[in-house]
Amino acid sequence: MRRINILWLATLIGLGACGILQRGPWASPAAPHLAPTGKLRAAINLGNPILATRIGTTEELRGVSVDLARELAKRLGVPLELVTYHAAGKVVEGVKTREWDVAFVAIDPARAVDLAYTAPYVVIEGAYLVAQPSPLKDQAEVDRDGVRVVVAKGSAYDLYLTRQLKRAQIVRVATSPAVTDAMVAQRMEVAAGVRQQLEADAKRIPGLRLLDGRFMVINQAMAIPRGSEPGVRYLTEFIEEMKASGFVAQALVRHGIDGVSIAAPQGR
Repeated sequence: MRRINILWLATLIGLGACGILQRGPWASPAAPHLAPTGKLRAAINLGNPILATRIGTTEELRGVSVDLARELAKRLGVPLELVTYHAAGKVVEGVKTREWDVAFVAIDPARAVDLAYTAPYVVIEGAYLVAQPSPLKDQAEVDRDGVRVVVAKGSAYDLYLTRQLKRAQIVRVATSPAVTDAMVAQRMEVAAGVRQQLEADAKRIPGLRLLDGRFMVINQAMAIPRGSEPGVRYLTEFIEEMKASGFVAQALVRHGIDGVSIAAPQGR
């Protein structure tokens, strides 16, 4: 009997090493599709303060995307690794080398070549910032000869404005937080970006103002590399539950984020 038990134990160990056994009752069937390395690597974009920021000078991260990543890892039953970036364009580049498993990015058709999206979970606005003496008064006046619009390279508004602007010149900088500083330092005409970022910049730097209205709506969603339909389905259901349960709304309040709308349920 003892010999049989030893053989049985050895068989179980062998099966576990081959990945045939599940980690335990806490492991989700979706884990292999969303965390194939055994941990969930979540891309966190620190260039968008709506989604995530660092706490002071520490390495600790906070924000709605961080909260969602932690909840997803908990449900999958796997450890979480936060992979940080300072620009959305860098997040998207990371998909080519499989640096992450899930990401929090704005929906854009140019990115859909490599990414599969959920429905959005929050909706934010793209706005324009100009100097107080600027002759520009509204959104429609921006697209004219001689106007230089500063954007973060690879951001959702860079991709959008590249398609939309016909006469204005787009000037790209490395990150979203650098947009306004570049506009001021080089005396360019317009900074384009997330409204909340530009509002903070206008308070930080005297002599700036936002143009009324918005030039685009930015739909923030979760995404994974293309190729896993089960992973997309699970992530889509997860995001819908996070919206419906109030998880996203509570996270925005907890982190002091204003001026953001919760996206409508999928299909509406």
